[in-house]
Amino acid sequence: MTSYILGLAFGDVWPAAALLLGLGLLFATVLLIASIKLQVEIDPKEEQILFALPRVDCGGCGYAGCAAYAKAVMHHPELLGRCTAGGSKVAAMIASIMSYELAGGTIQARALVHCRAHKDDKTFYSKYEGIPSCISANAYPNVQACGFGCLGFGDCTHVCKFNAMHIIDGLATVNYDNCTGCGACAKVCPRFIIQMVPYKYENMMTVACSSKENGKNTRAFCKVGCIACGICTKQSDLFAIKDNLSRMDYTRYEPSEATETALKKCPTGVIVYRGKTAPPPRNPAAEKAKTAAV
Repeated sequence: MTSYILGLAFGDVWPAAALLLGLGLLFATVLLIASIKLQVEIDPKEEQILFALPRVDCGGCGYAGCAAYAKAVMHHPELLGRCTAGGSKVAAMIASIMSYELAGGTIQARALVHCRAHKDDKTFYSKYEGIPSCISANAYPNVQACGFGCLGFGDCTHVCKFNAMHIIDGLATVNYDNCTGCGACAKVCPRFIIQMVPYKYENMMTVACSSKENGKNTRAFCKVGCIACGICTKQSDLFAIKDNLSRMDYTRYEPSEATETALKKCPTGVIVYRGKTAPPPRNPAAEKAKTAAV
């Protein structure tokens, strides 16, 4: 009786199973034909370009990822050199793949933080206990007295894929050995204190401040802020003051005796060098104390 029942059950199942199997084979065949007919042919050179790229999808080139940039540069050679992570070496490799010759070298952009205030340099009204994020903290007006300086919660460090950004004693600091110039840190900073600067030299001089407060308020808020005194502008026309803040023209920057004099005479020591072998910033207060002791 049992075998009879099983025979009846399998007898009912097999036709359905055969039908499903047939439909499965039919759909698989249709999909296979469609994939062959509709497949997009990829230019071998585009694949070579993609493999030449770092493939970290940092977005520094302005495209969503390396694959998108490889496709774009293949059809638009004028986009050559936009891979900041790969730099000139990758640009030369891509140019070779495309049978182009690069005319002249390119100046690599690097991240530069326009602030030099560590925790002890800043004035705080209260202790922030909210979400440990610069974007969140920036929504509160009284996180720190200076509304323009580095908040130090490290949003820039989280987006950097190259371990080039670190928070050191409350200040975003660039490791120039690792910085590729992708620009991710500059895009995420809510106070826009990080700028991509053309590094014509290993070390670049800068006014490491973003405060637009008047000199009196800046002195009250920060020990190392720009007070817009104008001493630097009297030494070199590379400096210009706008909105109570001195800025340097990086496109025209050339090391000179005049810029060195500006750095040495800056009363707050806000003019500094930033780069791989940059010397430490001046400490005007310590200099005055040493002079008074003598």
